Amino acid sequence: MRIAILLVLLSCFAFAQAPAPKRDLSGVWGMQAGRETSEDDKQSPGGEIPPMTAWGKARYDLQKPGYGKRAAPGGNDPILQCDPMGFPRILYFPTPFEFAQISNRVLQMFERDHVVREIWTDGRALPADPDPLWYGYSTGKWVDDTTFVVESTGYDDRTWLGAAGFPHSETMHLEERYQRVDRDTINFTLKIDDPQAYTKPWTALPRVFKLRPRAEIRQGYCVASEENAFTKRIREPGALKTDTAPKK
Repeated sequence: MRIAILLVLLSCFAFAQAPAPKRDLSGVWGMQAGRETSEDDKQSPGGEIPPMTAWGKARYDLQKPGYGKRAAPGGNDPILQCDPMGFPRILYFPTPFEFAQISNRVLQMFERDHVVREIWTDGRALPADPDPLWYGYSTGKWVDDTTFVVESTGYDDRTWLGAAGFPHSETMHLEERYQRVDRDTINFTLKIDDPQAYTKPWTALPRVFKLRPRAEIRQGYCVASEENAFTKRIREPGALKTDTAPKK
């Protein structure tokens, strides 16, 4: 009987999650699959997207995705030409990223295009009128021992929020919250405030990132010649089928 109880206790300890280290996001992380609830959620923030403004709707109508229910021949997704993916879109792309912490910054290093995003932690404020950048201008702080909050703005409006083609303006403001609930898990939430493009702020679909302790960030680059070949062989035929499918 004692042996059986001991085995049960050992089993519980084996499956218990190690606690999160204090004020530390270091490591390689990958998004846990299965959180999408619609086609528009794939490779995008998702959530209950509010109505667009006239400016936002005009931009949305001009943007032709290569994927999803709006896919059509002649798609103009910027990444098909190997333009920078931008943020937050790159966060939802199905490749890992790595956090590294140095004295005055947290570096978020993405496998896609080997992008390095700087999140300043030295107490500076966001600039009032920043020049637009592909990955914006970001500041961050710890609000407790396991929760890191990032605020950012100044995003180049040529990028899309996600693969479905939802737009954003240069004045979009993001608030990211990374809560490391245990050693292997980050709960992530994102608030999007862009009054030029949307009629009200909204919270994106919550996501979970899992630690990949043995993973390394590989050199994953967008190569224009490969993208063009893939578009001709896969994307265009698939979009043509979607465009000509009977409407329900």
